[in-house]
This record gives sequence, C-alpha cells and structure tokens, in this order.
Amino acid sequence: MGDITVSGPVTGINTESIVTALVNAEQAPKQSQINKQTQTSTAQLSSIGKIQAALDAFRGAMDNMTKDASIGGLTATTSDANVSTVTLGAGASAGSYSLIVSQLATASKVATQTYAAGAKTVVNTGTTATTLEISQSGQSYGVSVPPGATLQQVRDSINAQYSSAGLSANILTDATGSRLVVTSSNTGAGTDIKLGGNSGLDTGSSVVGSPPQNAKYTIDGTAQESKSNTLSDAISGVSIKLVAVSPLPTGSKDEKDRIASTITVTRSTDTLKSSVKGFVDTYNALMTAINTETAVTTNADGSTTSAALTGDSTMRGLQTAVRAQLNALAGTGTLKSLAQFGVNTDQTTGKLSIDDKVFSAAIATNPTDIGGIFNGDNGLLARMKSATDSYAVTNTGVLATRSSTLSANLKDLQNQQDTLTARMAALKTSLTAKYTTMNNLVAQLTSQRSSVMTTLNALNKTSSDS
Repeated sequence: MGDITVSGPVTGINTESIVTALVNAEQAPKQSQINKQTQTSTAQLSSIGKIQAALDAFRGAMDNMTKDASIGGLTATTSDANVSTVTLGAGASAGSYSLIVSQLATASKVATQTYAAGAKTVVNTGTTATTLEISQSGQSYGVSVPPGATLQQVRDSINAQYSSAGLSANILTDATGSRLVVTSSNTGAGTDIKLGGNSGLDTGSSVVGSPPQNAKYTIDGTAQESKSNTLSDAISGVSIKLVAVSPLPTGSKDEKDRIASTITVTRSTDTLKSSVKGFVDTYNALMTAINTETAVTTNADGSTTSAALTGDSTMRGLQTAVRAQLNALAGTGTLKSLAQFGVNTDQTTGKLSIDDKVFSAAIATNPTDIGGIFNGDNGLLARMKSATDSYAVTNTGVLATRSSTLSANLKDLQNQQDTLTARMAALKTSLTAKYTTMNNLVAQLTSQRSSVMTTLNALNKTSSDS
C-alpha cells in the first residue's frame, strides 16, 4: 500500500509528521523486541551449524581411523600392485603372507538375438504389454515391455529399475544389427543370468563369453575360492582386492609356476604418530569451534562482548562428554592413557598437544599400547562416538533439534514482523484519515467564518452609506 500523506495548510499543523511520530512510537517497542530476538536466533543458528559441522568432521575422522587401523600404527603393502591391492581394517595385526591368484571371479553376461533394424527396432508389435523376465541366483526381475517399445526403451527400463540389484543393460551394434546385452555386477559361480517371459526377447539369447566363475587363489599355500574379487576376511583385518592373475615366468605355461606376491602388514612409528596427530587435529578443530562460539571477548575499552552461545548448557555438556573420555583409562597394556604417550590437554582451551619427546619414548618401549587405548569396543574411538551420538544424530540429535527450534523461532518472528507491519500500515491509514477529517472541518469552519465576516462587512457598509 502506498503512503498516504496529509498536511494542514488551513491549520498550519504538519499532520504528516504527527502521524509518522505516532506510528513510530506505537511500533518501536515490538519492533525492538523482534529485531533483538531475530538477531539472537540467527546468530545461534549459525553457531550451532558450525558446531555440527565440526562434530561431524570429528566423528567422520574417527570412523576412518577405525576402518583403516592406522591408529594402531599398521601399514599394509603388496609386492605386486598389478595382482592385488590391500586395505587395512579393524583387527589387523603385523604379519607377512604369500598370495598367488590363478583365476579372477567373473560375472554373467547374456545377449538377445540380433535385430537387423538396429536399436530402434520395435520389440513389441502387439497391442498389449509383455514381460521380459531376468532371473539370477533365485531372484526374478520383471521388465514390462509395452506395445510399441523399442530395444532401446527396454534397455533404459532395465537400467532404471534394477541398477541397485547389480543388473545393467546395453546395446551392441555391428554391421549385422543390434542386440541387447544384460550383465551383472554380481560375480562368482551360480550367478548365471537367464532371460524368460513372454516378450520374445529370450528367443535366440546366448551367453556372452564364459559362464561366471569364482576367484581362485592361495594364501601361504592354502588353496581358496571366493565369489568376489574382494576378499574381506581371507586375512583378519585386511581387505584384499584381486586385480589380475599372478604372472607366469617368461616361457612357462604351467599354472604351478605362477609367481607369488607378498602382502606385508608392518608396524610403523611414523604411521602411528601421523594417525595420533590426525586425531589431535580433528579434536582440536572441534574444541576451537566450541571455544569460538562460546567465547567472551574483552574490548579495548574494557567492556566485554559475548558470542552467540556464551554460557550455553548444551555446549558445556558436549565439552564435558568428550573430555571425560580423554581422561578415562583403556587397553590392557602398561600405558593406558593418552597423557602417558605425551598427549596433553590445555586446561584453558581444552585443546590437545603432543610432547614429541615423551611420545617417541613411549612408542619405543610400548608400541602396541596405543592401539589398545584407541581401538576395540571400549577404546577411545568407540567411546568418543558413543559420547557424542546424542548430539550428532541427524534430525533427532541435540544439535539438530536445537537447529529446528531456532528455525521455527525465526519463522514465528517473521510472522510477527508481517503482522506488525500490517497493523502499523492500518494505524497510519486510520490516523491519516482522522487528521484529514479534522483539516476538512477546520477548512469548512474557516470558510463559514469568512462568509459571515463578508456579510457583516456588507451590512456595516450599507449602514454607513445611509
């Protein structure tokens, strides 16, 4: 609504200024309240978001440490990365293992007959939908083939519906035409794909290449098989991905002559220190975020400025939860605390630092104890995750709930602002109308006065002339 203004030329009163002053006076208390609450809620929402991000990063780092076992100071290598790659996990221990791969696990692949008209061949020329049935490992996947559907459309339908089941389809085209090829990411013997149904696409279908087969390999001379090329439990705590069969010596064709590669899991002081430093860095990042959002800053004039979450009980609870786990003892070795490894806590900031001299000495004499402190169901990593679960859970965690509440507050404040703005506009309209009426009345009275004076003056003149 456009502003309505009124002035009082008759009365000489600036009624527009009066209306503005009255509206501002009425609006000021509520507007101040809305502005203050909006500023506070916005700042707190931003701060909670920063804490959530730092906590998520900290928990993610702990997950990675748990998975790769680097916190135990272990490193895994292979002598031939062309044959296999290795990744450490929980439960790994130092050791050396001989690996020979004689066969990789393969997947099933089936092709339809060749369609001379190409990928746009209509494969359902009827008036009702038919079905292509794809079966594998006891599971059946139905693909509807509507009237007029082309080979291309059947391919797209398979990929859209069953990619999550490991199935995929493509079209191969050569001089003779096109054919639909269905394959699977599932490998190993017994994962053969078969086509059926009443679509006719199974007619003339054939297996592409060899039937699916298991991976075959030996570890330390023991022959083993796997449906997958990823061996997650062949060696405790070590995941092995088979990439290729082991090579044969030049000139040899005898399978027994395949050259073994060596997988080695060793303990590395450098890896261990790097891992502990990684934990310290991510922990300190979390403490820095909390300290920043709860700080009280002293200004040059001696006054203080509070951060958005200064004195916040949720932040105190989070700090207390993680600090308590740092001080708890863990493991079965001689050294059971981070402090014994030279990892110290600043009592003011809560941040950690590493005393290199103490750390190096502790690692030299008790290298396995650090793993006992961090790893296992009762280790520091697991306890830290558990202690922060209630704060970090998506949607229902303490921080997520706090963010939702603040967002709701901001929405309510915006509604209050809209209501106040509308009410002040109505008040301005009402006051403007009242002052306009007053001006009109004064103008009318002034006009009447002028008329009366004119009449009286005329009468006086007549009397004086006579």
